[in-house]
Amino acid sequence: MTDVDPETRTLVLLRHAKADQGSDAADDAERPLSARGDADAAAAGAWLAHHGLLPDVVICSTARRTRQTWHGVAMGMTGSPPEGGPTGPRPTVRYEPGAYDAHPEELLALVRTVDSAARTALLIAHNPGISLLSALLDPEGADEEGLRTAELAVHRVPLGWAELSRAGAPITARHTARD
Repeated sequence: MTDVDPETRTLVLLRHAKADQGSDAADDAERPLSARGDADAAAAGAWLAHHGLLPDVVICSTARRTRQTWHGVAMGMTGSPPEGGPTGPRPTVRYEPGAYDAHPEELLALVRTVDSAARTALLIAHNPGISLLSALLDPEGADEEGLRTAELAVHRVPLGWAELSRAGAPITARHTARD
């Protein structure tokens, strides 16, 4: 990863990890992660920690699979439950019902509410909204197939969170946990 201006903020977009397709959950929002999803979420967290991308703020959909993804990411970042650990302080975690089944503009509106003091924010949400948000922020760098499960897209945000806009945050890194 390249060095950036210390005033630059980092937005990490994460599509939730692989959900169990054979779940008995009647409601889509209650589908749990699969065993592979659990492992991929922890691997995503380890990658974030290795690259110094520990979030100050986490915005997470309230769906079960996104909450479980965050827990796995936190475990991967710290080697312990998401109460903090040796790699850094505990981030502020916001569980947002509006991130479930959200359009990219709705997700962007959530990101714009991040505290201006936060340097790194992590958004964990669902397709197609999370992939479309990544494409909205960097039309040139977006993958036309969108984000795969447990894929991270790291965007550089040169302005404050409240000023974030279309084509305003180029992708600086991508990572899929199972690669």
